[in-house]
Amino acid sequence: MADLGLSELLIIVAVFVLLFGSARLPGAARSVGRSLRIFRAEVTRPDDASPPPGGTGDRDEPPPASPASP
Repeated sequence: MADLGLSELLIIVAVFVLLFGSARLPGAARSVGRSLRIFRAEVTRPDDASPPPGGTGDRDEPPPASPASP
């Protein structure tokens, strides 16, 4: 991959500011950082620590409904 110099990085930053605006840029960077943090946590988690395929094992289901009497 090509090395990026200072002028190329400044052009990339200027394009981002023009696309997102200076007000939305911190929010966009924050959401990208959150996404990368979640991705890294999922990638580095060992296989045995992952939840079972059927869910977490908690019973979040409502109790079965009683039959209606006529």
